[in-house]
Amino acid sequence: MAVVAFLVAGCASSRSGEVYSRDQARRAQTLMTGTVESVKNITIEGTKTPVGTAVGGVAGGVLGSTVGGGAGETIATVVGALAGAALGTVAEEGLTRKAGLEIVVKKDNGTTIVVVQEADVMFAPGDRVNIISAADGTTRITK
Repeated sequence: MAVVAFLVAGCASSRSGEVYSRDQARRAQTLMTGTVESVKNITIEGTKTPVGTAVGGVAGGVLGSTVGGGAGETIATVVGALAGAALGTVAEEGLTRKAGLEIVVKKDNGTTIVVVQEADVMFAPGDRVNIISAADGTTRITK
């Protein structure tokens, strides 16, 4: 399972207000300002890619192949691969799940928006914040 954790961690993308994608670097973005109205702790679901399933399936198949002999070994290999694939899928989602914040911001123009991002920077009602929107549709809240 350490291999699953290593491979999955490398595939996870950040939903942090402090991390920019490569495509957002050196691109003009729109800046607005506002005031935080409320903050709610939430959970951002983890990724669900074929990586966790595949790695878990291979590991389970290898472990299953060490059980029994002949037809029993074949059955154990198949059952191990299926169980490993299921566990790999669950492990990937759990390992990449993040704590997040639902931040409600009243913009200075009077409109209200809600942005969800990782909980790596804390916000409180009344905080003055920057609202940064990129052309790709992503929006982040920063102090």
